[in-house]
Amino acid sequence: MVYLRSYICLLGFIALAAASPTKRRTPMVKDSLAHVPRGWTLHGPAPAHHKIRLRIGLPQSNFAELEKALYDVSDPSSARYGAHLSKEEVEELVAPHPESLDLVEDWLISHGFDVATLDRSPAKDWITIVVPVYQAESMFDTKYNVYKHDATGEELFRTQSYSLPEYLLEHVDVVQPTTMFGRGMRAMAKTSHFQSDEPTAFPPTDNCTNTRITPACLQDLYKTKGYVPKVPGKNKIGVTGRQYVNFADLKQFYQTYVPAAVGSTPDVKLVHGGQNDQNISLAGTEANLDVQYVSGLSDPTPVTFWSTRGSPPFKPDLLTPTNTNEPYGDWLDYVLGHSNEELPQTITTSYGDDEQTVPRDYAVRVCRELAQLGVRGITLFYSTGDFGVGGDSSNPINTCVSNDGTNTTTFLPAFPASCPYVTTVGATTNLTEVAADFSGGGFSNYFPRPRYQSKAVETYLKTIGFEYAGLYNSTGRGYPDVAALGTNFRIIYQGREAGIDGTSASSPTFAAITSLVNDALIAKGRPPLGWLNPWLYSTGYAALNDITSGNNPGCNTTGFAAGPGW
Repeated sequence: MVYLRSYICLLGFIALAAASPTKRRTPMVKDSLAHVPRGWTLHGPAPAHHKIRLRIGLPQSNFAELEKALYDVSDPSSARYGAHLSKEEVEELVAPHPESLDLVEDWLISHGFDVATLDRSPAKDWITIVVPVYQAESMFDTKYNVYKHDATGEELFRTQSYSLPEYLLEHVDVVQPTTMFGRGMRAMAKTSHFQSDEPTAFPPTDNCTNTRITPACLQDLYKTKGYVPKVPGKNKIGVTGRQYVNFADLKQFYQTYVPAAVGSTPDVKLVHGGQNDQNISLAGTEANLDVQYVSGLSDPTPVTFWSTRGSPPFKPDLLTPTNTNEPYGDWLDYVLGHSNEELPQTITTSYGDDEQTVPRDYAVRVCRELAQLGVRGITLFYSTGDFGVGGDSSNPINTCVSNDGTNTTTFLPAFPASCPYVTTVGATTNLTEVAADFSGGGFSNYFPRPRYQSKAVETYLKTIGFEYAGLYNSTGRGYPDVAALGTNFRIIYQGREAGIDGTSASSPTFAAITSLVNDALIAKGRPPLGWLNPWLYSTGYAALNDITSGNNPGCNTTGFAAGPGW
């Protein structure tokens, strides 16, 4: 009887061992949405043979060490302050574990891929594949559908959930585009208002009023007038773009406001099939604003303008056979693949999404990619957005309501503004500078409060008490970090002078001034500032004006009030 029981147990163990690999290959949900996000409507199945471009993110092996290095090289009290890492050192830290690479590659081989020809990121932590819809559905045990945005009519191919074999769950961080319903990094230029129908002679450039802001006004306000960059070429500044910057408009802007810059143009880099069509009718207000003020304030510092393909989402047609809608990855892959010496030390971005429309796992990965640039000594600025605490009045469908199916009233933070590894810029108005009422600001629901801002934020929260309790995450990363003027900027757009407002005016302004500081540092043989936030919150704030009045209304509230300190 003893032998029989032992034999039965052995058979049971063998059966369990044999079943285990099969069980581990059973698809398990990696990410899912309980409901179609507000503002989107299901319009039917995606065409089976339409091709989509998918990015598979593998876990980064040692991000904790990279984050530690980021703080060390960015904190003035650290012995390593300014000792930024190289491209190769960063790639070594974020490269995936060999086991993850092997398992994911074997899985891709099983689906017919040649791993020798896979499209990989510089650190091999992303793998990109292009597959027809039917194959993606098989690989990820899902169903792709066409969803239409109610307010704009734009279309996306998306899933409400996707799965992976159980054994792969810990070896894949994220696959996108799948569950991401972000509207593709919306431009943050809030409003524009044309002043004349024909090109004309304009008033002197130093004619500054609350309703007329030019580069000369900003130089006076922020005390940079008379500073001439000493090491242009060694020091550079960059602008990300999803519109076309028009060179004829730029030349006219220089002639009107910055005569010394006439003849210079940005170095345009076309990323993933990006374009920069010079048809005047295709000029972008956002792109023109960003480049005109970055160059107008920092000339002759060289300007790089990255034009990344697509302002997704786009409506698929025969000319665009892959439905990518990937607003972050293509640009990040491109810049992370270049050495420190090849990249600008300061980069500004005036685009973003509602944080809740970006899946948490994907937002975390993107934020970590931005940290890789910071530890390499690059200062990243992002505008906060132009809807106060949330609630785009031009799109009431999405106003101040959660996207998780509960329809909870809530403030809506923005992303990448909410990423703790970037410096987020809000807007002020008037030459006396008060907070602009449209300026985005609040607290992340994804990222906890970073230690560099603990004191400032805790002090601020004590001043507002329980106001708006339940409408925001009081333990989240607070933003903005800084602010700059953002109203009534004069630009040239399609040959005419126009006025424009938005945090997308503030971010390039702050970036251009920071670039001048980097120029002075590099001229003295010192490293550039890099990631600003630990310095800003410890000592750097003392060099800034304290904006103590104004607020950012939204969601039927008066929003957060500015006050002394943060």
